[in-house]
Amino acid sequence: MLPVRLTADPAATAVLLVAVAGGICLGTVSGLVPGLHANTFALLLAATAGAVPGPRRYVGAAMLAAGVVHTFLDIVPALSLGVPDPAMAAGALPGHQLVVEGRGREALRLSAIGSAGAVVLAAPLALPVTAAMVELYPHIESHLAVVLASIAALLVATERDARAMVGACCSLAASGGLGLLFLDASVSSVLPVVDILVALFAGLFGAPVLLAAIEGDGVPAQTGTTVATPRRTVGLLVTVGTLCGAVVGYLPGISSAVAATLALGLTADGGPRAFVVTTSGVNTATAVFALFALVALGEPRTGVLVAMERANVPLVVPSLVTAVVLAAGAGALLVPVLGDRYLRTVGRLDPARLSLSVLAALCVLSWVFAGFVGVGAFGAATVVGHIPPSFGTRRATLMGVLLVPLAL
Repeated sequence: MLPVRLTADPAATAVLLVAVAGGICLGTVSGLVPGLHANTFALLLAATAGAVPGPRRYVGAAMLAAGVVHTFLDIVPALSLGVPDPAMAAGALPGHQLVVEGRGREALRLSAIGSAGAVVLAAPLALPVTAAMVELYPHIESHLAVVLASIAALLVATERDARAMVGACCSLAASGGLGLLFLDASVSSVLPVVDILVALFAGLFGAPVLLAAIEGDGVPAQTGTTVATPRRTVGLLVTVGTLCGAVVGYLPGISSAVAATLALGLTADGGPRAFVVTTSGVNTATAVFALFALVALGEPRTGVLVAMERANVPLVVPSLVTAVVLAAGAGALLVPVLGDRYLRTVGRLDPARLSLSVLAALCVLSWVFAGFVGVGAFGAATVVGHIPPSFGTRRATLMGVLLVPLAL
């Protein structure tokens, strides 16, 4: 027999697994709580990293695992409560259609397949895509304002009629104004970190849907779990979502919501199931590609990676990739297990009381993370968030809150 030497440190491996498990728990909480994001927990970890015993790479593994699991589970409140994470905004309403039809459990499984498939595809694509972006990025960076303006124009141009296009322009302009007003505002927080985006995203994407749901009938009974979409079609949708997620991972200012909206232009004929698979694939693929973008370009593209940089986490790629893979496996299992129970529980509650309770919780979260300025931002964003449904426009145009300030 050939001599084989075990080079892995069992103790270090055990600590890494514990860190990943902790990150999975944090990502589960942030994914299931409407208005909360994995970025928030990551920033809190960054602020307290000095008090955490052991090397910083384990803190980074926990942050990354939380971010990946969040991209799996944020579909659950998006379907059950109508409060999508901004990354899921493009597919939230099509997903609601499936819930209304009693196919919410199928939608959960489609989302899990889309996210898990994105990780499987992104892993082998990460190296060649990163190599290409290293060459292309200097040219893109020098014309970034033009790139972002082109994306905004494409969002408008792909609306279905003239009225929706007008709404898209208004939505981009109004949300962009919010970004210019609040992103650089002086904000205080009762926590070690400040996050004005919690208030802005909760108002733009969550509050308008909740206000509309007060007079609704709530979540109907959900039936079977069988996925009706053919495997080949699912594979194509996952591929489209993964490639669009790569764009988000390497270019600043382009969110998962924007990339998902662009991807849906390629899958518009697939109906709500295509929306769910593609959006979930974009959301999760972004987390993978953004890690490699940080390693290659030295610039964080997501809130989780910003927190890792603040915490001075060393970029030990094998440990971080391991965290991504383990978290993806856990997320794929947790979506149907927890999602089915979530839908069933929400279906038993009074929709008016539930919506008002979640609205109050979002307001409190806005104050916790951004003080009274955050509460004001939440209120203003709620008003702006009503523009898209008034014109029949896609909610992803509200991502002007980031696109416009960065382009300017």
